[in-house]
Amino acid sequence: MKRIIITPNAPAPIGPYNQAVLVGTTLYTSGQIALNPDTMELVLDDIETETQQVMENMKAVLAAADMTFENVVKTSIFIIDMADFNRINAVYATYFNEATAPARETLQVACLPKNVNIEISMIAVK
Repeated sequence: MKRIIITPNAPAPIGPYNQAVLVGTTLYTSGQIALNPDTMELVLDDIETETQQVMENMKAVLAAADMTFENVVKTSIFIIDMADFNRINAVYATYFNEATAPARETLQVACLPKNVNIEISMIAVK
């Protein structure tokens, strides 16, 4: 049985999907982009600020499922420009304990929703 996870502390879905779905003890999140959940405006000042907004959105989705970044077992990072990888990684690293960090893949893609520079999705387990 699946349970839909939705919180006003993360951006509302902009299509036919939910912020996350909990199946048993496993949480599957939708990709988050740098939308400010209060204004639904994009936060695109620089790649660090954009990445931080994405991670804060993900933090809110995890919290809605009574989880934290410690529960995350896998992340997928989609970026427009691999040249931004080190700057993205520096922000991303502040959200995880390196010793228990999740598995991860990082892919450069041609285009992302709303022409953002980064999107991140996660799988977490209680």
